[in-house]
Amino acid sequence: MNIFEDIKSRKLLIFKGLLFLFVGLTAGFGLLMQSFRWETFVLLAIFGWSACRFYYFLFYVLEHYAGRAQKYAGILDALKYLLRGK
Repeated sequence: MNIFEDIKSRKLLIFKGLLFLFVGLTAGFGLLMQSFRWETFVLLAIFGWSACRFYYFLFYVLEHYAGRAQKYAGILDALKYLLRGK
């Protein structure tokens, strides 16, 4: 198995997604434990929400509504497209 190939196993993809969720929740919990204030919690929630919306914008909105025919290779590719206007 080449480590640079796309993951084709559905179970492995789900595990990877859950692992990202675990890492994100752990990091957020760690930040809250350092400075537990409601302001920190609200700002962290807004950050999470806006990061998800930006990701959706890069990989769904630009592809389906901005007329880009091919898919993006990753976040850097999508940002290059946005900055160049091509």
